[in-house]
Amino acid sequence: MIGIFDSGFGGLTVMREYLRKYPKYDYMYLGDQANMPYGSRSTEYVNKLVVQNVDFLAKKGCKLIIVACNTASADALRHVQQIYKGKPTILGVLVPACEEALRATKFGRIGVIGTRGTVNSGAYERELKKYESKYYKSKNKRAEKKIRITQNACPLLAPFVEEGMIKATVTRMMLRTYLRPLRHAHIDTLILGCTHYPLLQKEIVRMMGKQVNVLSSAKAGADAIESYFERHPDVEKNLSRSGKRIYYTTDNVERFEMLGSRFLGEKIVGEKVEI
Repeated sequence: MIGIFDSGFGGLTVMREYLRKYPKYDYMYLGDQANMPYGSRSTEYVNKLVVQNVDFLAKKGCKLIIVACNTASADALRHVQQIYKGKPTILGVLVPACEEALRATKFGRIGVIGTRGTVNSGAYERELKKYESKYYKSKNKRAEKKIRITQNACPLLAPFVEEGMIKATVTRMMLRTYLRPLRHAHIDTLILGCTHYPLLQKEIVRMMGKQVNVLSSAKAGADAIESYFERHPDVEKNLSRSGKRIYYTTDNVERFEMLGSRFLGEKIVGEKVEI
């Protein structure tokens, strides 16, 4: 079984991409509503929450666990990987998004938008620099300049998305303000570093223009798992395949089902749990 968790509903955009590409596997989703949002919490507390979530899913039989939350991937992924040492396998969404951005960029001007916690962590910048030579410089043999990264925190976007205000005028005005620094930086590739943002992707593409590659960290993570399975066939072999879907939340079930169905694009039935 594949376990996916997030601080609330946004991780269901990640699960949606997995279901599109790999519908045969069994899935378990955990939305930690009771502790959302992770983006405003300290690294130490996020570490604690992520360990609790992984422990819950591991005890439920998940052999592969996806840390769908960008903040958790930035702050706590390596911490929790060191604790579990590959049993179960734990992956995040941040590195696949960085690798995809470096493959996609033409001029090395990459933008990132996310929660304040994700942006302030500097995790995207660190990972982009880490993989720069492997993906960008190897593709651009004459590239003498290093990649240039422009980041902007968008703290109000996720709450507005959760309130169903995706097409509201105020959301578009706010989005335009958040994207302005990225437009001024003349980026050619933009990473959506929050799992809520795929619901705004069409509007973001429209505002940024066709010359900018707009990449979802949710989709990048799902796309990357195929090559991961090729490199680690033992992980893929241990996943159950009966099409089962289980949805857990740590707080209000009614709200989880309502918003979760919107994020996933299909009706879900949730169950409240303690972790």
